[in-house]
Amino acid sequence: MRRVPGWLLRHEVTVEPYLGTSAYGPRYGPAAPARALVAETIRRVRDRTGAETVSTAQVIAAPDLACPTGSRITLPDGRTTTAISIARHTAPGLPVPACTEVMCE
Repeated sequence: MRRVPGWLLRHEVTVEPYLGTSAYGPRYGPAAPARALVAETIRRVRDRTGAETVSTAQVIAAPDLACPTGSRITLPDGRTTTAISIARHTAPGLPVPACTEVMCE
């Protein structure tokens, strides 16, 4: 399977993977930088419960990005957002690259 070429991933984001909720609120893993392509546009999307919501940023990254729903993401402009939904795109046998698409609040 081919990966999305690194030269297309022009931005750097920081991902703090969501680990769950504790007595003190949400817990996140250690921050990890990731190369990505970021589009800050407004789109209507569905969250993990199926409710319609608005995404203000979309992130395309390598297919092995560790970013579960609810993760905290710092965008290139310094804005911190939350992952609404994650889509892993693959096309085995076709000449298209695999990638991960993250819709952010």
